[in-house]
Formats: sequence, C-alpha cells, structure tokens
Amino acid sequence: MIVMRRLGVIVALGALLGMFGGVVTASPALAGRGHKWEFLPFKPFTLPAAFCGFKVRVTAPVNKEFAKILKASDGSMTGLFTGSAKWSFTNLGSGKAITENVSGPGKVTANSDGSATFADKGHTPFFLHPANATRFGLPTVSVTAGALTGSVAADGSLTSLSLHGHVLVDVCAALS
Repeated sequence: MIVMRRLGVIVALGALLGMFGGVVTASPALAGRGHKWEFLPFKPFTLPAAFCGFKVRVTAPVNKEFAKILKASDGSMTGLFTGSAKWSFTNLGSGKAITENVSGPGKVTANSDGSATFADKGHTPFFLHPANATRFGLPTVSVTAGALTGSVAADGSLTSLSLHGHVLVDVCAALS
C-alpha cells in the first residue's frame, strides 16, 4: 500500500502496503537532520494470506536505499527515496521464492491534515488491499515499472491511483 517506497517503506494506504506508515514514522527522526540523505534500514515483514491466498515473506537481500525528508512551512513533509534495492518474496506455504529489483526512486508527501500523495518511478514494489486491487485493476502484490502515482485521504483510504507504465511481476501469480 507500497511504497510507497517505497512502498515497503510506505505502508497501508488503506491496507496498501507497509510503505506509507514507515515513512511517516521515520520522518520526525529524519526531518531535523537537514537535507542529508540518510540510510533507510529495511525490516523484513510478512504479508497476510489476504493478499495472495498464502502468506508472503518479504526480505531485502540488497538494501542500499537512502531517504531525505524535507519539511515545508505549511507542516507537510516530503520524503525522497533513492538507491539500490532487491527484495525477495517467498511463499511461506510452498517455499517458492523470487527476487526482484525494486530500486525506484520514489517520493511521498504527507500533508499536515494526514492526507498524502505518492509518486514512484522505475521498479517499484506495490501492495494493494484486494478490494483496491479490484477497483484499480492491478494485482494485490506486484513490481511495477514506470510512473505510479496516487493519493491517500486522511483516514488512510486510497483515493486515486494511476500507473503510466506496466506491471513487471504479479508476485502472487509468480509464487503460486
């Protein structure tokens, strides 16, 4: 719900991936450090079976990602994400695994009212709650290429989503 970036860093946009919550949580710690790029640690996580019909473990065998958080006078914060990353997705039932380039880059703007926008380019890991996947015609768990943009209301619901590119990998299908 990510991303967004990094959508792994960007968590549930109304159950959209674990990406947005991580950015909002990390931003106060990073915001006061000026305009430097900070290493963005990755914590492995497990997607519940609701996403693919089986649990999926997500790890990062390559994580050289960096973030920069910029605060605006209106109270909004913008997170910029770049670097090199590869994520492994493992079907915990069968043990089948794939590893994908998810290097982005990405940008998330969290507004002072709690709403947010995101814009990712390049290879982006993306997670959608099944209802939103149906609504927007995308897989629940995927790696996309191209421009992926969207917005989230203050209550966490995904209000818009646009992919000007294509789905590189439907992760659930690849792990089935």
